[in-house]
Amino acid sequence: MSLGGHLREFRKRLLLAFLGILVGTVFGWWASDYVFVGLQAPIATVAAQSGRDAALNFDTIAGSFDLRLQIALTIGFVVSSPVWLYQLWAFLAPGLVRRERRYAIGFLLSAVPLFLGGCIVGWMVMPHIVELFVGFAPADSISNLSARYYYDFILKLMIATGVGFVLPAVLVFLNFAGILGARTILKGWRIAIIAVVTFTAFATPATDIVSMFLLAVPMLVLYFAAAGVAALNDRRRAKRQAAFLAEEGLDDDLDDDLAPAE
Repeated sequence: MSLGGHLREFRKRLLLAFLGILVGTVFGWWASDYVFVGLQAPIATVAAQSGRDAALNFDTIAGSFDLRLQIALTIGFVVSSPVWLYQLWAFLAPGLVRRERRYAIGFLLSAVPLFLGGCIVGWMVMPHIVELFVGFAPADSISNLSARYYYDFILKLMIATGVGFVLPAVLVFLNFAGILGARTILKGWRIAIIAVVTFTAFATPATDIVSMFLLAVPMLVLYFAAAGVAALNDRRRAKRQAAFLAEEGLDDDLDDDLAPAE
């Protein structure tokens, strides 16, 4: 395909992906009310348990509209992910060999559910984290939370947990592709800890260590779990190579070559 053909194909795929996101955003606008109720639930729980006022605060005239549009766009990206991921795959697949396609399909089939599962887990633990942080306020205080800051906190929390769930899939994909070995993964545990802590520091708007700890620990556990899966794959690959060499009789030839000359 010529350069012009590639550009036309890219424009086609980009348009279809945009249409999918647009349809998802329309659905997200309708579902934003239910999401907003879920966002307010932890604050209402804190107010009921502590006996003090706690509510979301919109500090601009268009603040509520902007927040609802942001929620709709987020839902649109998530709901339409099968569409724009397929369009991305359809654009890149013709340039991949058969083995690369197989690995890429396996990665997508595992990474997408893991990311969505991580976002769901983040949504499930979100009320407990909000109740924990807001609960540190004095009993006679009023918690007027900025709606934009509050939503950014929840969104970054969900993205961080989603990325944390995808991390082992990336490592296993590199291992199955023969790029990264289990020993290399284990040797880099110090760098992994620094990288995870740095990522969680940027992912969580809160400046305390508790929020970083709650996100960093699961990501590190998944990191070492991926190292275990990679080790099993390396062992299986080594056995398969040994069996192939034995079948081809290369071991005997190798012993003859290494034997000392008489």
